[in-house]
Amino acid sequence: MNTTPPVPDPQLARWQRFRNNRDTALAAGHGWLTLTSFQWLDSEPTAVEPVPGLWSTDGTTAALTAAAADGLTLVATGAAVDGTLSATLANEESLMWVQFGGKDGRQVVVELAMRANKYAIRTRDAQSPVFTGFDGVPTFDFRPDLVVEASFYPYPEPVDVPIGTANPLVEGVHRSVGELVFRLPGKDHEFHLQAEEEKLGALTVTFHDETNAAAAPGKATAEWRKVSTTRPRVDSSGLSTVILDFNRAINYPSAFTPYGTCPMPVKNNSLDYRIEAGEKEPFPGA
Repeated sequence: MNTTPPVPDPQLARWQRFRNNRDTALAAGHGWLTLTSFQWLDSEPTAVEPVPGLWSTDGTTAALTAAAADGLTLVATGAAVDGTLSATLANEESLMWVQFGGKDGRQVVVELAMRANKYAIRTRDAQSPVFTGFDGVPTFDFRPDLVVEASFYPYPEPVDVPIGTANPLVEGVHRSVGELVFRLPGKDHEFHLQAEEEKLGALTVTFHDETNAAAAPGKATAEWRKVSTTRPRVDSSGLSTVILDFNRAINYPSAFTPYGTCPMPVKNNSLDYRIEAGEKEPFPGA
């Protein structure tokens, strides 16, 4: 009798490692799963629940005034906040600024954020039920047929396309650097997705497909997802290609929390296809 264990498929094994790393990253302390509030700052010093102190902005700088008795400390140094602090951010920047609560005074981290050229604060609570109850993102089974080669056609120059975000008060911009063109099983036409460029030339596409909010139990995905590729490779004919692996399609933070400001897909990034691969809706039926 042969007792030698089966050799795992390398492609499947790589995907399983990807999934383990993804769930580990989501479970990190004070990560996306701990978001519990999002509030804009006023021009006058104002109390903002549930955070101690008085918060304000003059449009360019954010300010916090608190006494040592409020229990706020700086995330970076642990020093107590006693007086007035200020910070300046560029649009889309964030700063894990101060913390409070819990036995160690670090249960809640207050993130200062600049969104739509306005200042806001978000709280990240280590006792958030979404975080404490997290045991991994539900996914479809691995689909080798949804690992496809795509041709990349770069634009002469990046094109900024206005988009919406998960927060209706925040407008976004998709910097399209080109299109990925590919085919999917069972369809006789090509698909085109506009891509953004990430670090080291990698590409990311944000897309809708026909599994978004699907009615079939266990088949629904969040309202939109994204998938990244490596840097395009140029073959001997000068054509740029990438491997587009929809098994690595992941949710944006806004799928887990109502306090995200995640970008929506551009208008043309909607697939008339059920991408039953990658991450599913995190809280089906919620």
